[in-house]
Amino acid sequence: MSRIGRKPVAIPNGVKVELRDGFIEIAGPKGRLSRSLPSGIRVRVEGNEIFVERESEEKKIKALHGLTRALISNMVTGVTEGFTKSLDIVGVGYRAELLGKDTLKLSLGYSKPVEFSLPQGISVTVEERGTRVLIHGIDKELVGETAARIRRLRPPDSYKGKGIRYTGEILKLKPGKAGAKK
Repeated sequence: MSRIGRKPVAIPNGVKVELRDGFIEIAGPKGRLSRSLPSGIRVRVEGNEIFVERESEEKKIKALHGLTRALISNMVTGVTEGFTKSLDIVGVGYRAELLGKDTLKLSLGYSKPVEFSLPQGISVTVEERGTRVLIHGIDKELVGETAARIRRLRPPDSYKGKGIRYTGEILKLKPGKAGAKK
């Protein structure tokens, strides 16, 4: 049995769980998330815990067992606390600015600023004079995907480290040319 899959997911106060023909819906103080359940996986709610069980011992079902439990756990965390990813913008003149609630304007050294439209369910705050972007949401997958899409607009270069990086990301910088320096 999967070590992750056999642990029950605790349901905190204020969170409602509904199971409907192949779907699980979790509602909490921050919002509501739903996800389809893979075939071969059973979910049951007992008291204030969610149990994930598999119907067979097939390799594919075993893999989905732990995955489904982790996804449900992330849904519960999302509707109670939410998720945040932080990006740092490094470089002279590189800035971020919020236009309205759904557009992020990024000056990244290109000839024109890049306008990035935010998906529904994601909110962004810009801190430290436009050099730090915080991405908030209740869906962990959507928060991570949005952060990756923003980072992809100008990934850090390997010589000076300029670009967009995750906060705390460690870059290995290459040495420059070792040519004729005087």
